Amino acid sequence: MISSSNLFHKTHYEILGVKEDANLEEVRKAYRSAILCFHPDKQQNASETSNSECLTENKFLEIQRAWETIGNPRSRALYDAELLTLRQDAAISEDVSLDDLTVQDSGDIIELSYPCRCGDYYFIDSFELADTGCSISREGEMVSLLTSKSLPTSVVLPCGSCSLKVRLLINGDSRLPIDVHL
Repeated sequence: MISSSNLFHKTHYEILGVKEDANLEEVRKAYRSAILCFHPDKQQNASETSNSECLTENKFLEIQRAWETIGNPRSRALYDAELLTLRQDAAISEDVSLDDLTVQDSGDIIELSYPCRCGDYYFIDSFELADTGCSISREGEMVSLLTSKSLPTSVVLPCGSCSLKVRLLINGDSRLPIDVHL
């Protein structure tokens, strides 16, 4: 279940009754089974009330929509990324940009930090950024940050002490000054 504005929605995985790591064949089997149960032409009692028919038709359409999304590898990847973002949004205290961060170069690694209201810091380094598809390099007293294909991206950063998280918004290519503390 995903909570959005105090409303709960079933995920496409829950609608089909499969785990999120199910392979395509498991998804296909669950879809076929569910669609046979709720297909309007397969209903046993044609004399049921129109309200019941409406519920069956809505369930059928839900199942069909779920299959169209997670039965296709490309749309499934996008849907999974959207689910991850929705789940992370629940715990995000604020959005921050690269301009809000302090950048420090400690030799082999470049560190970016942002102060938390608890007194500790949100922190990410150049190795962690590389894992998200962002590359960072030093050019004199400036740091350049490049995202894959120069597209905007975001990274959720946890606080070092408390349970708060911020979302770091990275808009394509960016340049930041290095904070030098000696």
